[in-house]
Amino acid sequence: MTGAALIRTLIVDDEPLARAAIRNMLTRHDEIQIVGECSSGAEAILAIESGAPDLVFLDVQMPEVDGFGVVEAIGIEHFPCFIFVTAYDQYAVRAFETHALDYLLKPFDRERFDAAMNRAMQQMRRKESADEMSLRLQELVRESRAPHLQRFIIREPNRIFFLAAKDVDWIEAQGNYVNLHAGTHTYMLREPLGEIETQLAPGTFRRIHRSTIVNVDCIRELQLLFHGGYTVVLRDGTELKLSERFRENLRKDFLGKL
Repeated sequence: MTGAALIRTLIVDDEPLARAAIRNMLTRHDEIQIVGECSSGAEAILAIESGAPDLVFLDVQMPEVDGFGVVEAIGIEHFPCFIFVTAYDQYAVRAFETHALDYLLKPFDRERFDAAMNRAMQQMRRKESADEMSLRLQELVRESRAPHLQRFIIREPNRIFFLAAKDVDWIEAQGNYVNLHAGTHTYMLREPLGEIETQLAPGTFRRIHRSTIVNVDCIRELQLLFHGGYTVVLRDGTELKLSERFRENLRKDFLGKL
């Protein structure tokens, strides 16, 4: 932040009263310019990408795409300075304090709001490096997650939503992208297969080919081929090749019969 430039501020909360409370308290801060309000995580992602705010008041608990989902969708390295707004209890909030990312615990008063604002202002004045912020956000997101990936953030032209990992039948590599096959639907995700593999629960998902990961619960049978290889047949009839290299990944699931 330089000179008297206004701080472009975005308010994100699915509760109208919470948005109004933040808006009203911001009127006392002449350096703030409110550039928008969002009632969902999906709206927030679009607003941050298109508007590049300097500061975001970000609700943690929102339906479909929550606060952490917004951070993940934008990308940790590109996320602006922010203040979490949360209904978490005091024990959960310790994670935010540990990483010097401020929060407002609902319901909050003016004194607590101003304290959070002051900390955010100090952070922006310090011009903290992107690397330092990135490290803190990575740690925070990691603490907020379950041990393994539970859901994918799917971005389509008119919507952004979560797809539960357990609902994915198989995953197909397409260069630096993957196709997530879930029932009759296929969703493209901009992330390499190898990176996704490290995040999935190994007991549920198995790599069966250099370009394929399969949900073990969706396997109906293995068919032996004449040359000694196997075809993996899913419940919907989809046939996938099991390569020799990854055959060991299915050995335990099929009682050592391979």
